[in-house]
Amino acid sequence: MLVIGIAGGSGSGKTTVVNALRKLLKEKVVVIPQDSYYKDSSHIPMEERQQINFDHPDAIDFELLCEHLRELKEGRAVEQPIYSYITCSRSKNETVRVEPAEVIIVEGILIFCCKALRDQMDIKLFVDADDDDRLMRVMARDIIERGKTVQTVIERYTKTVKPMYLQFIEPGKRYADIIIPQGGHNKVAIDVIAATIEKSLRTQND
Repeated sequence: MLVIGIAGGSGSGKTTVVNALRKLLKEKVVVIPQDSYYKDSSHIPMEERQQINFDHPDAIDFELLCEHLRELKEGRAVEQPIYSYITCSRSKNETVRVEPAEVIIVEGILIFCCKALRDQMDIKLFVDADDDDRLMRVMARDIIERGKTVQTVIERYTKTVKPMYLQFIEPGKRYADIIIPQGGHNKVAIDVIAATIEKSLRTQND
């Protein structure tokens, strides 16, 4: 079993890299998204929930994420939380059952901030992208998928996304084994990483 961490700023192209690896490695891969492990805020009034800084490590339930990763590495399935960005809360009645696989990808902006999580990873990748490109992708995603206005997205980017990137996310590069420039559009890097993963799996099986 191989655990791969994929970090990078919002809009850097992490999901594109993950999807490319899934396509190449097929059924060998299971993905654990950091976004499923935001702390539940259902006990907080809605107005206050809207002010939560989701780009700060304190917003993530790293304890549960680490526990679930350990369980998967030991060959046991886990019940992954379902988190809603609309309500800023976890579903109380539903989870997603995740089965172990040969390759476990942990993906998220803040995953390199937690040493206990980093220590469980065999390969750490940092997806790098130009700030302007990241902003455009964040705007498109938040407006289309999360119902935000352009003004709201720009304010959030200025007040939290960019400062948190500089404080917590970009420094994570120093933990990366491989830095992928040009975000998810770097096909050469993705092919090399997929080949490296395949080789590591063959070595483990031998």
